[in-house]
This record gives sequence, C-alpha cells and structure tokens, in this order.
Amino acid sequence: MATDTLSDVLKTVRLTGAAYFDIAAQEPWSVHSPARDLILPKILPGADHLIAYHVVTAGRCFASLDGGEPVSLEAGEVVMFTNADPHVMSSDAGMRADPPTADMIDIAEAGQLPFHINLMNGGTVSAKLVCGYLACDSRPFNPLLEALPPMLKAGDPRKNDAGWLGQFIHFAVAEVADKRAGSESVLTKLSELMFIDVVRRYIETLPQQDAGWLAGLRDPAVGKALGLIHARLSFNWTIEGLARQCGASRTVLAERFMLFVGIPPMHYLAKWRMQVASEMLNRGNANMATIAAEIGYESEAAFSRAFKKMMGVPPSAWRLGARANASHPR
Repeated sequence: MATDTLSDVLKTVRLTGAAYFDIAAQEPWSVHSPARDLILPKILPGADHLIAYHVVTAGRCFASLDGGEPVSLEAGEVVMFTNADPHVMSSDAGMRADPPTADMIDIAEAGQLPFHINLMNGGTVSAKLVCGYLACDSRPFNPLLEALPPMLKAGDPRKNDAGWLGQFIHFAVAEVADKRAGSESVLTKLSELMFIDVVRRYIETLPQQDAGWLAGLRDPAVGKALGLIHARLSFNWTIEGLARQCGASRTVLAERFMLFVGIPPMHYLAKWRMQVASEMLNRGNANMATIAAEIGYESEAAFSRAFKKMMGVPPSAWRLGARANASHPR
C-alpha cells in the first residue's frame, strides 16, 4: 500500500527532467548553483520547483549547501538537493566560500543541453560528474517534497551497486561517451528513475521513531489510511469509516496521522483532492463536472467553491495560468 501511495504522489506531481550536463574537472575546481529563483527561469520557465542532483562517476569531491557543512562524495555516490537550494560542488571542502570556477547561471545560458563542462587545465582528471535538474509540481500540495531533507546522499562506493542507482551511473556514462541523438531525453528519463531510487533508499534508512509523511507510509494504521485515500479519492470518506477500514479506533488513527503527517486525515484528503484536481486542470481538457466527480465532489459548484477557498483562484483561472506557463518556450 505504501509503495502505491508513493507512486501515486510521484505520478501526480509530474516529475520531469529539466536539464542535464556533465563535468570533467581537475583540482582545484568548484561549481556553484545559485538560488532556485535565479536558475529556474533559465532551466525551465513555468516550472514551480526544481531538484538538483550530482552523480560522481569518477574520482571524488565535496558537496555543501551554502553555509552548511561539506559532505564528501566518491565515485558511485549521488547527492541531491531537493529544493535546489544554493550549493557548491568542489574538489576541496575548504573551497565552498571561494569564488567558483563555474556557475550554473553561466552554464544554463551557454547553449543547447546536454552540455559538457570542461574544468581541465592540461592535468589529470580528479573528478567526473553527471549533473542535472528535475522539475516537478510543488503546488498546491506535494507531501513528498515537504517530507524530504534539503540534501540527500545515496550510493555505496565500496561495492558494485546492482540497484537502479548503479544502473543509472552505468547508462549515464555511456550516454556521455556516445553522444548519440536523443541523449537529453534518455538522460531525463534516467534521472527521474534515479530520483525515485534515492527516495526509496532514504525511506529504508529512516529510524523507526522518525515522524513525517514518508515515515507514515511504514506505519500500519497511517500507511493504510494514506493508501485508502489515494486509491479511492472520490469515496465519501469520514474519519470513522477510514479508521474502521484501518482496523483502528478513530482516536488512535487521528493521533497517529497527526503525529506522522502533521495534519488531520480529512484535511489531508481535501488537500490531496486539490492536488489531483490541479494536475487534471494542468494537463488536459476535462470539464469541471468530470474533475469534480473524479475527486469526490457531488457538483461542479461545490468543487469550484472548495478549489477557490484552498487555492485563492477558481479552477478556470488556474487552468488559464497553467496554459500560459506551458506556452513559454524553453
């Protein structure tokens, strides 16, 4: 059930690749990624959220959020910045405050992606990286993004990783070397799968006493409640009915749901309905009555009132805004 819930969230928030580049670097080197609001319009105009990632395919380096502690990385490891916060990749931990030898703004404006960044000066390669940005919807409600830490590290350089992360590195290196037609599309899809694999690995490492939406997926009562809400969104759920289906009392479910998810079950249901509705408004021409029925509202008017109350604009205005954003060229 938890896996289905995670898949449902990933599907509805429309995870898509936005950009890709590779780096070959010689010490000393550093690459700076600026604030999301600066880089996002250069990478994918119209998107509302970016996730940055860097996969080390050879050598070693350091990653750090601006003002944060550096984290060491070796070949076979990936670091992901889930909010695309300002960060630095560098050959040495002490370089994080130095002027960078490359900046993502300059790279984004340099030309057609995928893009190769050569930070060599006639010496030996000290690190190779495959990097990129993933775009996704964070509005109106993305419980996955809200549950992730700002920086994630995954992979194990000490062994041959047979999981998807290892396969991503293998295929990414091949795409970089071959430079075949369609490389950007291939790497985009690979990046999406890599993100899912990193999230699953993160879930597996969460302490049993941890709270949050991801930890809630593992809780018997909360995980089942989340699964039921996502699987039967249009059902006329009540807290009593949901608790009965989960084999728990109303009080226990309400308390555990609040502990893990941070909001009551019925509030979560309302927010997720609006997320699904906004995604339907973004991607298609379904009429308002169809959308209302799909997410559990008896009438178009009731749906429109609920949508405007939560989103601040009526569904028709939201759809017009989505189409306007989609019309902007990359």
